[in-house]
Amino acid sequence: RGEVPKGSAEIFFRKVKFWKEDGEEGEAPPIFVGFYPVPNVDGVNYFHVKVAGLLFVATTRVNLSPSLVLELLQRIARVIKDYLGILNEDSLRKNFVLVYELLDEVIDFGYVQTTSTEVLKSYVFNEPIVIDAARLPSLGPAAIFMQGNKRMPGTAVTKSVVANEPGGRKREEIFVDIIERLSVTFSSSGYILTSEIDGTIQMKSYLTGNPEIRLALNDDLSIGSSGRSLYDYSSSAGSGAVVLDDCNFHESVHLDSFDIDRTLTLVPPDGEFPVMNYRITQAFRPPFRINTLIEEAGSLRAEVIIKVRAEFSSDITANTVVLQMPLPSYTTRVSFELEPGTVGNTTDFKEANRRLEWGLKKASYSLFFTCMQIVGGSEHTLRAKLTFSQEYHGNITREAGPVSMTFTIPMYNASRLQVKYLQIAKKSKAYNPYRWVRYVTQANSYVARI
Repeated sequence: RGEVPKGSAEIFFRKVKFWKEDGEEGEAPPIFVGFYPVPNVDGVNYFHVKVAGLLFVATTRVNLSPSLVLELLQRIARVIKDYLGILNEDSLRKNFVLVYELLDEVIDFGYVQTTSTEVLKSYVFNEPIVIDAARLPSLGPAAIFMQGNKRMPGTAVTKSVVANEPGGRKREEIFVDIIERLSVTFSSSGYILTSEIDGTIQMKSYLTGNPEIRLALNDDLSIGSSGRSLYDYSSSAGSGAVVLDDCNFHESVHLDSFDIDRTLTLVPPDGEFPVMNYRITQAFRPPFRINTLIEEAGSLRAEVIIKVRAEFSSDITANTVVLQMPLPSYTTRVSFELEPGTVGNTTDFKEANRRLEWGLKKASYSLFFTCMQIVGGSEHTLRAKLTFSQEYHGNITREAGPVSMTFTIPMYNASRLQVKYLQIAKKSKAYNPYRWVRYVTQANSYVARI
């Protein structure tokens, strides 16, 4: 509409890339105000979200609800992914015309029309250029779908919802992901201070005709406070009810029998969508325990000891585990000492922002305590010897830490919420579509104080 300057894209890029706050480089917030070309001109509001390594940006001079704009950007990213199958830079370049057509239908003269993949099918006529999934890097065990003994690679859900298989046929299948993001804070003595699970049941359907689906959850599922003790882990250990603090459902979900047998009935729309979002603040067993100790070794030296123990079953493996720990500003050198026989680990000292980084990727079963992954029940230790440029005074722990951790654990969920069965209304006796269910647990904010 001509309300923002043509150079707003360049302004956004420079602000995000070289973002500084209080004189220090950092990550730009999802919402900020830019000025063009000089500070005394009315500012442009920039909104952005990062999805699959790509930035989706909206600009306006009008005072809008931030949550509305951020949700719109997330939905636009989801619609583009539904049409392209794969959301990355290569797919966007090759399908630029299609993406431009989608944006033109989603937003008209600055006003949102629809973000429904199903509705857009009637107005979008360009066909997607399919990106060969075989060229994509392997996602590892976290990207494996399971159904009994069957396994399907994660690239199975990188198909466009509007494109057919070679030969003009469409494979009948449906994918359900139970994704949980954990927020846990440990005290310096290892006790849990806060814990929360943000979960979602995500569905992506490739079923023709949109048949009715029945999805059953745990019989012992309850919503609301259970009055359990803060350190009662019974529900995550295999007994006790699954207690949700609150939850919400997609508009297509019917709850007629939910209070009776915890069954959701829905007619899935085209594309990917969240069937249910839920939140849990009741006690649960954290997948990792982190213990950190700092020992002084003279006026110019100190030693940091970080121990990580996997609390889950030994038949489960965590991927892409990374620990980070800020160090005092006067740290000049760090030497690392790993366990004997350890291979596949990466350690680094970020001198620019004085940060220690420890990467654990996959554990080989042929060697004990080797960490290319973290296997359940195992324990790993890192020792880092710090050298300072000046004598420190007072407590060194005030300037170091906390330790933050990121990870992905496939086929594991801390809440014990499960999909008991997934029924699809049959069109005929021969109709038997594929059903795939995956559980994934990720770190949202996993922090240990020192």
